Formats: sequence, structure tokens, C-alpha cells
Amino acid sequence: MISRPIENCFQFCPSCGAENRSVGSVPFRCSKCEYANFFGPVAAVGGLIVNQSQLLLVRRARDPGKGKWGLPGGFVDRNETIEEALAREVMEEIGLKLSSSNYLISFPNHYDYRGMVAPVIDLFYICKIDASHEIALDQNELDHFEWVHPTDAYLNQMAFPSNRRAIEHWMSLEHFEN
Repeated sequence: MISRPIENCFQFCPSCGAENRSVGSVPFRCSKCEYANFFGPVAAVGGLIVNQSQLLLVRRARDPGKGKWGLPGGFVDRNETIEEALAREVMEEIGLKLSSSNYLISFPNHYDYRGMVAPVIDLFYICKIDASHEIALDQNELDHFEWVHPTDAYLNQMAFPSNRRAIEHWMSLEHFEN
């Protein structure tokens, strides 16, 4: 399957059905009904769950990035705050409640879903969990987890470049050596 930017998928206006004579233009503007789509990024969250100097990495069980490492997280739903999305995603993916979360950094990302590439803004948080409970992975999303001191072996196998950049930023704050 060939991946295409989302703006190249708009062959017709989704409002009135008129043919798009400028496929690939950002923003999309319909010459017939004046509908506009700016293809702005959607928001996603990622949790850098730390236990002293170790970081929780999860291995993805499906594409994009199947078999690669990532951070617990996902897309922000409508009518949901970033913090609510982070808590929900952590609970859904690893079965744990956050005891704290503090904003770390954000990075742009691209999400390739079945050949349609959409812009994403990933917001990362340093998180702590209640250590009295065990991790329970959502087997549809993840197939393995490890508490690690991040090394190049892990960083080179990250599913998303933004996750790697967030981990590297966290490591620079914590003065890690690879």
C-alpha cells in the first residue's frame, strides 16, 4: 500500500461532493461551496512512566510500528482534556492508574493509518503509577513491556520518532549515559 498525505486523499469535497481541482493543497478549499479543511494536527499523548531511573517501554502488537517499542498513550478523544486522555490511555493499555503526571515536551509526528498519513502533535508527560498494582497489557495493542534504562538498542527500535525524541529529552534532564 502506498502512503499518501491526507490532503492528497481529498479527491472530492466532503461537504458538497464537488471534484477537487487542487488535490494536495493545504488548506483544502472547495470552489463550489467554500468548505475548508486545514488538515491541522490531531492531538495524542504519551506517558513516560518512570520508576526511579527506569522507564516503562511497551512493544506494539499492531501497526503502525508492530513489534517496535513505544510509550503508553494514544489519541485524544473529542471533549476530553489532554490529562484525561493520558489517564484513559494508560488505564486502557497497561491497566494502571496514574498517581501523577507532569508535562514534559511536545513534538510533531505523522501517523500512517492504512496508507493515509495525518499530522499529529504528541504531548509527553512524565508519569508515576501506583506500584502496588501489576501491569496488565491490552493484548490487542501491546504484546510485551520492559522497565529499562533506555539505550540505543531500544531507542533505535522505537515505533515513532517523536517517542524517541521525548525519551532523549527526558534522559538529558536526568543526565543519563547510553
